[in-house]
Amino acid sequence: MKYNNRNIQTWSTIGSRATFGLSCLDLIEKNKNLLVLSSDVSTSAGLDRFRKSWPKNYVEIGISEQNMIGVAAGLSSEGFQVITTTFSPFQTLRCLEQIKVNLGYMKNKVCFVGLASGVVLGSLGYTHCSIEDIAVLRSIPNITILSPADSTEVTKCLPAALKHKNSVYIRLTGGSKNPVVYKKNYEFKIGKSIVLKKGKNLTLFATGTMVSKALEASIILKKFKIDSEVINIHTIKPIDEKQIIKSAKKSRLFVSLEEHNIIGGLGTSISEVISGIKNKPSLLRLGLKDSYDHSGEYDFILKKNGLDVKSIANKIKTFYKSK
Repeated sequence: MKYNNRNIQTWSTIGSRATFGLSCLDLIEKNKNLLVLSSDVSTSAGLDRFRKSWPKNYVEIGISEQNMIGVAAGLSSEGFQVITTTFSPFQTLRCLEQIKVNLGYMKNKVCFVGLASGVVLGSLGYTHCSIEDIAVLRSIPNITILSPADSTEVTKCLPAALKHKNSVYIRLTGGSKNPVVYKKNYEFKIGKSIVLKKGKNLTLFATGTMVSKALEASIILKKFKIDSEVINIHTIKPIDEKQIIKSAKKSRLFVSLEEHNIIGGLGTSISEVISGIKNKPSLLRLGLKDSYDHSGEYDFILKKNGLDVKSIANKIKTFYKSK
């Protein structure tokens, strides 16, 4: 992929799903051993051009997600590099046993991509939202979890996942017009977080769509003389323990920010790391409420959960003042 202003703006405009499709087109040019499996989502995943251009490398499984993981595991065992994709709740929870047995237990290597994770499909109800995927998959051995901050990072995650030793789940959040976090090329490494902004008063750890909101909130907080360090945790598992411990040595306040259930995701992962630290920082966990609410548009649900920029900044300001 070429990382120039035009491409980065295009990826931002079309969103993470369509960018995923473009990335697959780029990957197949370099690796004819790549197979992409879909559960009837070629259009939704931006794979129509891939399907037409590389019919022998595209396998349409149909609405049969559990079978898709089984087929993917079999192809992987025969030496193919395999990517599977469908909407996040069906890519993860619907075929959880197959992920556990065929990928985690049997160690067949597959990159499985969850489209529209979080609450971007909130208008369809919580059957189509994915607020539990990180929490569930974290407990399965031999599964790595990535949550790209923007469309540009999607193009970084895919090749890294194919080279990784374990199966990798890539969690795509947000819709079209995905805010740009990375405006130029940068180094991406699984398990290594990225410090986007330095600060001395508190550390704000964010993942997925919430990374751009963390950066915006830090600008608001600066007006109240609160200097925030902002870190992109693109790898939830294995989490970057070294960076968390490093930040704990200079920051007495931590904030986690995620488009996921407040239980079991990024905030929980950070709390597990700092639990072993003497004089550990206080941690404010911001995320989606532990409930299944009414359906609604994306921005409406985020705001209802206090995940709009203004609410995030106000919650952090109140937390900072209380400490």
